[in-house]
Amino acid sequence: MSESAAQRQLRVGLTQWRPTRDVAANLAVAIRLIGEAGPRADLVLLPENGLMLGSNTEMRTAALSLDSPEITELRSAARNASTTVVLGGFKRRDDQGRIFNTALVIGPDGTIAGGYDKIHLFDARVGGQSFEASAVEQAGERPMIVEIGGVRVGLTICYDVRFPELYRRLALAGAEVILVPAAFTQKTGTAHWEVLLRARAIESAAFVVASATVRGDDGTDAFETFGHALVVDPWGEILADLGVGGPASQVLDLALSEVGRVRAALPVLAGVRPQAYAAEPEIIGVS
Repeated sequence: MSESAAQRQLRVGLTQWRPTRDVAANLAVAIRLIGEAGPRADLVLLPENGLMLGSNTEMRTAALSLDSPEITELRSAARNASTTVVLGGFKRRDDQGRIFNTALVIGPDGTIAGGYDKIHLFDARVGGQSFEASAVEQAGERPMIVEIGGVRVGLTICYDVRFPELYRRLALAGAEVILVPAAFTQKTGTAHWEVLLRARAIESAAFVVASATVRGDDGTDAFETFGHALVVDPWGEILADLGVGGPASQVLDLALSEVGRVRAALPVLAGVRPQAYAAEPEIIGVS
């Protein structure tokens, strides 16, 4: 391995906070954390619903267009910190009035590079509460990778983490780092958050960076979220865990040589056989 290959790295800023229904207050937290982590990072990842967490009706009403003042302020924050910012998931209203849950990529010069629209919508009933994301937003149709300093970074959002085929597709397309900004529920987070993130990292042999929202203690949250923003390495080891507090940020150096090392030791991606999986399973009976 050449010296330059061994030294490749991506410096990421992991964030976590408790979002409320107050968009201005949430935006102020986001801008503060970008200012803290951004000057030391190549990428700052903000959590899903970090700008507003409320009921379906409230979040639909609060959906933002790309030319909204809030997005303009985030663009300025990215430019001031000279870092790429990924707004991990916000309700985006397009020019046709449709709403998507979008991970928006803002470059270090403040320009909008693009955005990933969440493919898998959280329609579920958990802990006696119904979550009907499809009543608010439309599903995206295409995976997305952003290149940052020559590093391919896959974009996903929250509930996507339960669909390993998406992560395999991103890894096969060269993603060495995969983002999972989230607002995971307290109940599902306790049971599944860590194991799902570690599984996606292991099977992709990639770093997984997962920002998070965390619940408050006054009982006013639209729903309780789990926190524990994590960074996981390609071997499945947890490199950072922000716990249940916030607002919080942490900057980590991801040594990308680890991706190559793990993929060489366990060449799972080279062994993928899509033609075989596409065949109809043979079903046999035993009497």
